[in-house]
Amino acid sequence: MTYDLWIGDRSFSSWSLRGWLMFETFGLPVQLHEAGLYAGTLAQDLAPLAPARLVPVLRTPEGVVVGDTAAMAAVLEERHPELQLWPDDPAARALARWMVAEMHSGFPALRGDCPMDLRHAWSGFAVSDALAADLARLEDLWCRARAHAGASGPWLFGAWSMADVFYLPAATRIATYGLPAGPEAQAYVAEALALPALQAWRARGLQDRYEAEPYDQDLPQRPWPGPQETAVNQS
Repeated sequence: MTYDLWIGDRSFSSWSLRGWLMFETFGLPVQLHEAGLYAGTLAQDLAPLAPARLVPVLRTPEGVVVGDTAAMAAVLEERHPELQLWPDDPAARALARWMVAEMHSGFPALRGDCPMDLRHAWSGFAVSDALAADLARLEDLWCRARAHAGASGPWLFGAWSMADVFYLPAATRIATYGLPAGPEAQAYVAEALALPALQAWRARGLQDRYEAEPYDQDLPQRPWPGPQETAVNQS
């Protein structure tokens, strides 16, 4: 039973990364299809999947098309209750769902000022007041989640869950732009960068070539702060 998933550019599409992590980190078989998010062919590539307009897009083995990562997460939870996609504790699970919903609809400055970029790390990025407020909110939510987790594991609620799927791209933004974060948030960022799935995704994205890279910054570059990747096959 293999799913099909349409994704955008691995280096820059945070929502595509989230979609793939749902399958890769929970052991669900998936066949990837690339849509031209930055090549100008997105509408054409997604035409057979109407009414989908954005990546990622899921197609179940039965042929049902599902767009939007929130809907995808709900469908996978229904289909695979054995995978424990959410924390077991009811209070932690409620907070995790809240956090995912807020990431899905909020943090406008973090999204707008700091697009996901897994190809570079920059020095000297200026943090606006709006971005600082988003970062404070992000860190508050992470600390509250970790308070539920105690010492049960390194992820937001101890064990890996859908909350980490949705917040991992935010962790990469902190790394890419050198954004300020407290010790607990920095520890979470380090865990995120060391995740083998992220390293594999990033390594595959580095193989792509662009005439003009999206989100290029007029800033000094610095080495990528996470472990060095080894390329792996993603099909």
